[in-house]
Formats: sequence, structure tokens, C-alpha cells
Amino acid sequence: MKIALITGASSGIGADAARHLSDRGFRVILVARRRAELESVANGVGGSAAVEVCDAASGEDVLTLAERVRRNYGSPDVIVNCAGAGQWKLIEDTTPVEALFMMQAPYLAAFNITHAFMRDMLARRSGVIIHVNSPASIFPWPSSVGYAAARWALRGLHESLCQDLSGTGVRSCNVVFGRVNSPYYEHNPGAAENMPRIANTIRTLSTDECGRIIARLAERPRRDSLHPFMLRLYGWSYRLAPALVLWLLRLTGAKRR
Repeated sequence: MKIALITGASSGIGADAARHLSDRGFRVILVARRRAELESVANGVGGSAAVEVCDAASGEDVLTLAERVRRNYGSPDVIVNCAGAGQWKLIEDTTPVEALFMMQAPYLAAFNITHAFMRDMLARRSGVIIHVNSPASIFPWPSSVGYAAARWALRGLHESLCQDLSGTGVRSCNVVFGRVNSPYYEHNPGAAENMPRIANTIRTLSTDECGRIIARLAERPRRDSLHPFMLRLYGWSYRLAPALVLWLLRLTGAKRR
């Protein structure tokens, strides 16, 4: 049985990714900071799920987690870096503490988990690392400086890994979802109001749909994957005319008061 380790698995996309990976025959290891929520997800997934409480932003905690995972389950075949947090704010409204918190997840969490298991994957000459990212990692919108910077850091991790992993049998995937029907907007007041109006042309995804896409990537990895189609279309447009797409985001996004 192949093993998939998912961070940010206590809710939303991470929880649904765990369910779909389990349905495809993976033993899933659920990682997050809150045990009660993880156990609730594990109960829904069934016997193939294991709970591991860890703050992935802490390098020391992740190395301890890695030893425990190897001992109890074996080294993962798939890593899903799904942990992430952050608010959409102007830089003058973002405190240094908030900026550090946003960089810890997703970027540092993804770095720490990937680092902890990379030697195992390289020795095995197989493995898939999936980074769950935001459109802000491609074209940031107004009032999102800390959030966008952290997502660009995650994308930078992915791009650098692609260079280093060429020919090793280990694959890095950057999957970007548009707006998702998840608890994010409830936990981050003001985010929905600061959403650029151009985003209204992009269909909202369910967490179940995102989880299914992640499970598919685990078996058929791709370097970059954007969903849904309209976001992919804007991604193509950005390659051809980046100034136009950025202007549209400024035109329809939040304004400095």
C-alpha cells in the first residue's frame, strides 16, 4: 500500500484530498496542529488513515515527525503540502508578526516536510510532491502583499525543486486553484470584499473537486496544474500579455483608502 502524507489535513482541501487518496488505495497520514479535527477527518476516511499532530512550520517538530512516520508507517510515496494561512492586507496594515506567520504556512511548512523526506524519495528514485497554491503565486492582486509573497515563495520552492529533481524519478507539482468553497473566507474577514471583480468570471470550486484533482496528480503528476478552466485561460493570457492581466487586477481590485 502506497503512503500519502498530507499537511493541513484537518479541514477543507486537505481533508478531501485525504479521502480521495484513500479511495485510490493510499494509506493516508493526516498532519495538522489540532488533534480533534484530525481524528474527525480520520473517522470519515476510515481504517487507512493515521493521525499525526505536528506544527509543520517548526523544522524541529517536522524532523521528529519524520522519524515517527518512518518507524510506524514507512516513508511516504506522496507528499501533499496543503497547509496555508494568511490575510489579504496592504503592507502598511500587515505587522511583521503577521508576515512571518503567513510565510510559515505555506512556505516553511512545505520546505520542512519536503526536506524531511527527500533523501528517502531520492534513494527510492520515486515520489511525488504536490504543492497546493494560489493564483496570487502567478499574478498578485491589490491588498495581498504578505499573502502573495508567501505564495510566490512556495512557487519558488517548486520551481527550484524541478531543477534539482530532473532525472531523479521524484516529481514536484504546483497545483493552483481559483476560489474554493472552503472555510478560508469565514476565518479571514475582508478577503471576499477584496477579491478582484475579474474573479467573478471564474467558477468556484468545491473542496471535494480539489481533493479529486490532487489524488489524480498523485498518480499522474504534472509540473503545473491550474483549475478551473477560466483560471487556466488567464494563466495563458498572463504569459502572452502580463501587463494587461495585472492592469485588470488593479482596475477591479481593492483600492487604497
